[in-house]
Amino acid sequence: MRKLFVCIALTSMTLLSAQDWPQLQKYQSDNAKILDEKTPVKVVFMGNSITQGWADMRPEFFKDHGFIGRGIGGQTTPQMLLRLRQDVLDLKPEAVVILAGINDIAQNTGPITLKETLGNIQSMAELALAHGINPIICSVLPANSFPWRPEIIPTQLVIDLNSQLQRWALEKNLVYVDFYTPMVDEKLGLKSHLGYDPVHPNKEGYKVMEPLVLEALDKVLK
Repeated sequence: MRKLFVCIALTSMTLLSAQDWPQLQKYQSDNAKILDEKTPVKVVFMGNSITQGWADMRPEFFKDHGFIGRGIGGQTTPQMLLRLRQDVLDLKPEAVVILAGINDIAQNTGPITLKETLGNIQSMAELALAHGINPIICSVLPANSFPWRPEIIPTQLVIDLNSQLQRWALEKNLVYVDFYTPMVDEKLGLKSHLGYDPVHPNKEGYKVMEPLVLEALDKVLK
């Protein structure tokens, strides 16, 4: 019995070590191609499914402006922090747009406090600055429910995280993008015509976001 327990434990450890928890492999080949071809990178968008969906639904926006999307669906800020070097820093962009935090509130990778989420976003921004990259800090989009976590009510947590992000950006003289205000409805959720569910924007939603992020980037790009 003891041998069986040890065998199961070792197998579990092997499986865990084999997992690519931050999903580093997703953009490895794309990043390698950029570096091999010495392609100049203007802006990287770092985030979760909202960023991934942006690049997927509005590819012309990214192509026309020379932007690169590095969003991964479902990701939380600790995962993004782990892949920041290969997906952002190594590409040496002029700016990085950081749109993160909603999946932390949904506890996609386990319990996490707003303070810890804020700290992870701060760390990403500080690492970017240390490498000569201008960070753009984005608000979390409005959400009043999670289809995959109905037991969590995110409304006030979204408001509180955005307040903390905006305050910190102001203190550090960083550019903050408020996506929340123009996209929130009377129930403090995402306006229905701007999303395909209570969390994710549709094309119309991204069209609201695009001029806001372009205005922010104009403040930091040479």
